Amino acid sequence: MKLRKVTAASAVVLALAVTATACGSDNKKDSGSSGSGGGKITVGIKFDQPGIGQKTPQGYAGFDVDVATYVAGKLGYKPDQIQWKETKSAERENALSRGDVDFIAASYSITPARQQKVDFAGPYLLAHQDVLIRAGDTAIKSPSDLNSKKLCSVTGSTSAQNVHDKLAPKAQLQQYPTYSACLTGLQNKAIDALTTDDSILAGYASQAAFKGKFKLGGFKMTNENYGIGVKKGSDLKAKINTALEAMVSDGSWQKAVDKNFGPANYKNEPAPKIGNIVS
Repeated sequence: MKLRKVTAASAVVLALAVTATACGSDNKKDSGSSGSGGGKITVGIKFDQPGIGQKTPQGYAGFDVDVATYVAGKLGYKPDQIQWKETKSAERENALSRGDVDFIAASYSITPARQQKVDFAGPYLLAHQDVLIRAGDTAIKSPSDLNSKKLCSVTGSTSAQNVHDKLAPKAQLQQYPTYSACLTGLQNKAIDALTTDDSILAGYASQAAFKGKFKLGGFKMTNENYGIGVKKGSDLKAKINTALEAMVSDGSWQKAVDKNFGPANYKNEPAPKIGNIVS
């Protein structure tokens, strides 16, 4: 009898434990890594690039934000289920490998070195290194015209150095802490041109404060294939590629380009085909 009582009590405890475990699993949120919807999905973007990815008092805005929101929607997540996380350029690979984010859309150029560390869906935009000059400037018509001109880029960027080394060896390189500082210098004629990806330049030039004051050179000095980064081996890559194809086919991609870059008269390349990396 004593043995039967202990056994019955143990059965009750076991049943309670099983019930608690089941309830716990029901309440657990999806991490987003499977792209199955529900819970939350964490997306890495830039917070400081107007037109690309920017944190504003009204929320998050930019082309990468629009692309990421569309992709997340196709994965089963509503906009209010997206957790935006700032991922600066130097931290993108680490953020993916640690699992801090599920995917990254942050002007993230696909390169052989990066492909060793992460997987890329896309590309979803073909950008080019270019220059931004004052709207009335008629002296800078080609990269060689940058010789003896003051050329600005942000501290730590290789863009201006690339122009100096390959196209305009007499360009006077100027390093400013931010692109916004470069724009102020360009407006005040302290510098003659600003260089980085044309999509980034178009985003800055499209701001209301700078509308009509600057223009892109249209030089296409490099090819920058923007991809969406995912953790190496993640099954999200194929799902994101499918979403990107849908975004192009239903017209949402072009609408996002026009909305974010249109005010700068950005002459974008056609939407790239998935897997087509232009060297």
